[in-house]
Amino acid sequence: MEINIINFKDDFEKDFYELNIEWLEHYFKVEKYDYEVLSNAKKYIISKGGKIFFAEYNGNIIGTFALMPTENKLTFELTKMAVDKKYRNKGIGKKLLKKCIDFSISKNYESIILYSNRELENAIHLYRNFGFKEIRLEKNSPYLRANIKMIKLLD
Repeated sequence: MEINIINFKDDFEKDFYELNIEWLEHYFKVEKYDYEVLSNAKKYIISKGGKIFFAEYNGNIIGTFALMPTENKLTFELTKMAVDKKYRNKGIGKKLLKKCIDFSISKNYESIILYSNRELENAIHLYRNFGFKEIRLEKNSPYLRANIKMIKLLD
């Protein structure tokens, strides 16, 4: 399977929304904050200095993730990572995560944080394999479903 990881284009905004909504509805509940960000990706992510990438296969968008700026200009949040249900467990998440890390290193970021849920055992395992470590989850986490926060320090 030849997967290309490509940059955000306006044409892909609908794919970003649909991939994430499907994933959230399958595993959890879509929160108000999710609808806001996913409905206005350019406003909440791109215009604030963030990036959105997509996994493309045979002309179809099958996965995505975003890097959102945080208060620390050298730390970005890995968020809104989703893979089309027909393509899960085929290594797409690994390719997306590798792109996330490689891109972050190329931009001289110091770290990447993420919020997740311990029920997503495969995702947590993947993050740990890529060097993410658990850190304290703040009480006012931006996501109600989050019960774990992780960080990867970049060299």
